[in-house]
Amino acid sequence: MADEPKDMLAREIDEELRRERLLKLWDQYGTYILAAAVLVVGGVGGMKYYDYRQQTAAETASTQYIVALRDFALGKPDDGQKVLEKFIPSAPRGYATLARLRLAASERAGGNIDEALSIYGEVANNSAADSILADFARLQIASIKLDVGDFTDAKNRLTPLSTDKNAWRFTARELLGVVAYKSGRLPEARNHFQRLLSDPTTPPGISERVKVFMTVMQQDEVAKILPALDLLRSFEKSDATDGKPK
Repeated sequence: MADEPKDMLAREIDEELRRERLLKLWDQYGTYILAAAVLVVGGVGGMKYYDYRQQTAAETASTQYIVALRDFALGKPDDGQKVLEKFIPSAPRGYATLARLRLAASERAGGNIDEALSIYGEVANNSAADSILADFARLQIASIKLDVGDFTDAKNRLTPLSTDKNAWRFTARELLGVVAYKSGRLPEARNHFQRLLSDPTTPPGISERVKVFMTVMQQDEVAKILPALDLLRSFEKSDATDGKPK
């Protein structure tokens, strides 16, 4: 019991010393501590505000994009184009890229090939664009080049897109087969088509189209052989006639 006052006194002294140390620390670093606290709170608030702005911008762009797609679906491409052209400058990057791709598709459908190629080229050459969307633009450029019969250019564009890790590899391989077929390179076309048919991951729609192409190729080959067979039969008949006793 006699030691209790001493213990209480010792605790009071320790507490007083701690308070003095804290006061000294506060005098030296209190301003910095407050500033750090303000920065933390401000940073959290700023991030939340930034996220809110981003979400709001994305929702607005999504609505405008859907409105434009509706106009295209209703056969009002001019209205759809106006909506997309108006919101592209302020739209989030992803939606802006989608809008440009849709505009390019509209130009192509309307026969404005040069305009379509120009827009697709902007997306394909934009280093900030999503890689999948940029590759899609390159695929469309190659498809247009295929339509105008530029075999070498189309093949050079499609080959990098046909690698195993590319998202558009199946379509690229199909187009490689088509461009080879249209250029009269039937063995090369057959190789591309067979590769697709032997791959179990090839989408069903592409497999069906490839089967049609393979059938057409077989018919073409038969059509080339038939005249020679008819000529051979005519020779055989002539020989048989000449061999009969007169």
